[in-house]
Amino acid sequence: MLLSRHQVLGRHERDHERLERSAYLLLSRIDTQGPMSIGQLAEAFGLDTSTVNRQTAALLRCGLAERVADPDGGMARKLRITDEGGRRLSGHREVNRSCLARIVAGWSPEEVRELEDVLVRLNRSAEALEGRYWPRTEDDGGGAACRPPAPGEPAPPTA
Repeated sequence: MLLSRHQVLGRHERDHERLERSAYLLLSRIDTQGPMSIGQLAEAFGLDTSTVNRQTAALLRCGLAERVADPDGGMARKLRITDEGGRRLSGHREVNRSCLARIVAGWSPEEVRELEDVLVRLNRSAEALEGRYWPRTEDDGGGAACRPPAPGEPAPPTA
């Protein structure tokens, strides 16, 4: 809760640029995975399609996303981040980073790495429990971190 409260303090830095939580999450997923349909977004977040439809409608109204034909030739139209959406997402992430940097400013590099390792492990454990894996582009080939290990397969590295 304290971390969340501290993040709110960062809103004063660029309040008019801050994204709503749902916009941030949707844009982050599309940014990571590429254009996605409303159905794909609903499945990825475990939400009802009507909920995601309302949230994406807000993104479209604000010019943060646009509808495009499926790049893979499918029937469903997909949502893609606009240049403005990418700029706003990048700005939001930078404010988050600067807030976190202030929190750990007095920490050693080893302590920061330890926190990073534990947070990665926490996120992956939550994903495994929920059965929904966030796509990643990591040095270990990316895909291994996005799914649970097969029986007998070693778990992916946590950093």
